[in-house]
Amino acid sequence: MRFYFIIFGLPVISLIWWCWADRQLIKLAVRPTWRLALGCFVIIQLIAYGWLTMSRFNSELHPGPAILIASAYIWNLLAVPLAGSIASAAIFFSLISSLRRRLKSHRAAPRPTALDTGERPLARSPDDLGDAPTTQPTLWTRRQILAASVVAIPPAFSIAATGRALYQVQSFRVRAIDVPIPNLPAALDGATIAHLSDIHVGRFTNGTVLRAIVDATNALRADLVLVTGDLIDYAISDLPTALDAVRKLDARSGVYCCEGNHDLFDDRNEFEQQSRAANIGMLLNESASTRVRGVDVQLLGLRWGSNLNVRNAGLEENIPGLFKQRHADVFPILLAHHPHAFDSAVQAGIPLTFAGHTHGGQLMLGNDIGPGPLMFKYWSGLYSQEASSLVVSNGTGNWFPLRTFAPAEIVHITLRQARTA
Repeated sequence: MRFYFIIFGLPVISLIWWCWADRQLIKLAVRPTWRLALGCFVIIQLIAYGWLTMSRFNSELHPGPAILIASAYIWNLLAVPLAGSIASAAIFFSLISSLRRRLKSHRAAPRPTALDTGERPLARSPDDLGDAPTTQPTLWTRRQILAASVVAIPPAFSIAATGRALYQVQSFRVRAIDVPIPNLPAALDGATIAHLSDIHVGRFTNGTVLRAIVDATNALRADLVLVTGDLIDYAISDLPTALDAVRKLDARSGVYCCEGNHDLFDDRNEFEQQSRAANIGMLLNESASTRVRGVDVQLLGLRWGSNLNVRNAGLEENIPGLFKQRHADVFPILLAHHPHAFDSAVQAGIPLTFAGHTHGGQLMLGNDIGPGPLMFKYWSGLYSQEASSLVVSNGTGNWFPLRTFAPAEIVHITLRQARTA
């Protein structure tokens, strides 16, 4: 219910803000072209949002050009809440200011006039009047400048952020992390793993950037390539493209994947069937064994929970059965889309876990301030507890086009033997 309330509530808020902003422009007596421009901008956003919403429910509809998709996301999910907040604050302070003026006017004692005292006002000679005042250009008051700024900020923010987003969705970094592991087999010291997560093949990750991700991953010449879920953004029609990209990934000891929540939104059964048939190393509550630099390694792939809306991905539902498959004499690695699986991995003594899902917090205000730490216990980078380590990727692709302090990335891990004091 909350999902549908948000989906249908955002365009209503957008329309309410437009009506309020248009009234402000009328009061400012601006040129009609500015009001027309604002109206056209909002209407385009509403149309793009409507088409984007319909394409979400009908995967056969093409969502449209990337610029309109990005603009619709940013306007409705960022700028509209910003606009509503600014307008509400402006209305609130306007009411407070009006109330203060009324109180002052009631408190001020009225001054007697000439009519009240019976005296006749003194006549002024023409010489006293001086020259007639010349006409001066009308300047906006501070209140009018503030009103104009309040109207201009949300569209200006949306346009600037969309431009930034169109650049960001085509870029990613390669992030190198050394992971010290106690009791790591000596032969695995220096072994490398390329970690991809949240590729989100679809609206923003396709074509040139998808090919660049494959090329950059292969250039690392890693021993293993691990993909921890959200291979596609939403539409099952994007799965063939995503599977083809995974097939092109190259690693000496293999490529292995687990599923994420976005993979299952459109058609869970179809995603799992096609992934299995493609022979891409998709592990759905399953394990696989490989040899890395002569050492036996077991990959454990955690399936997403049966309820896609469960906050912790149904970890309690799937972890016990998966961990029963563990071989005691083999070095294990856990692949889990949700990073909170790490707590169970620590308890089970699994030395290395890979996860994604968080997008590094997506819109962070700094390295440690923002949605990441507010929503997740582990959100980006390397974490260690006891003899276990976790690497959480910011995600290699994008479902939302804008990022701050959480760049898209391929994580290049080098395993190291932990030094004992």
